[in-house]
Amino acid sequence: MKNIIILGITLIFLTSCGNDEKPKVIYPENENIETAELKKDSTLIEIADIPIHIDSTKYLIHPIGEYRMYGSRGKVYFGSSSYGSGSFSITNYNRYEITGNLHNLKFQQLDSDNLTSLTTKNIRIKSITFLRDIYDNTKKQILIYRVLDKDTNRDNELDDNDVETLYISNIDGSEFEKLTSEYQELIDWKELGIKNRIYFRSIEDTNKNGEFDKDDKVHYQYVDFNNDKRIVKEYKPI
Repeated sequence: MKNIIILGITLIFLTSCGNDEKPKVIYPENENIETAELKKDSTLIEIADIPIHIDSTKYLIHPIGEYRMYGSRGKVYFGSSSYGSGSFSITNYNRYEITGNLHNLKFQQLDSDNLTSLTTKNIRIKSITFLRDIYDNTKKQILIYRVLDKDTNRDNELDDNDVETLYISNIDGSEFEKLTSEYQELIDWKELGIKNRIYFRSIEDTNKNGEFDKDDKVHYQYVDFNNDKRIVKEYKPI
């Protein structure tokens, strides 16, 4: 009987440990200190995908990602960090959206061989979307990005366990800037051509417990492309 009780306590302890998830955000003691630069994984090799041309634009987009080497009994295998072993593909393109696990883009004007990088920062780009309706209405060529830009949980990795953010740029990669506020997790976003706006929601960890839950605040925001300046405005539907 005593052994059964001990076994039960042990199982409860192990179960509770297994369910103990790490917080998504670990806040720095001094907010003025920049997050330390992450070390590059030596098993990853930089690779570019075949360039993508979005119709009605004058630029090629070169997705830049990573390729991993897998060693096994004297053999070496390769696979992209997006699609796994045996795949050289790092992106998928469908209806004005590029998806993958990218760390940069390079832009090339159609009548030039020069390439311009989107950023010099260590980030991960989950998707790039061309705002087609906005272009049809205003002739402005805009890209929207879902980005992981900071190791928010401080585990020395930049991955889906970190806070996802929203970025914007011109079609040539210029004016690449963040739309969501610092440490706010992007919930979703949508293009509304009827208003020439993008709307997006983000959640703020108001109680600073490192998790995003029902006790936190949801922010409702939009950017109006009828204006020349890109200003994030908050609205209150509830």
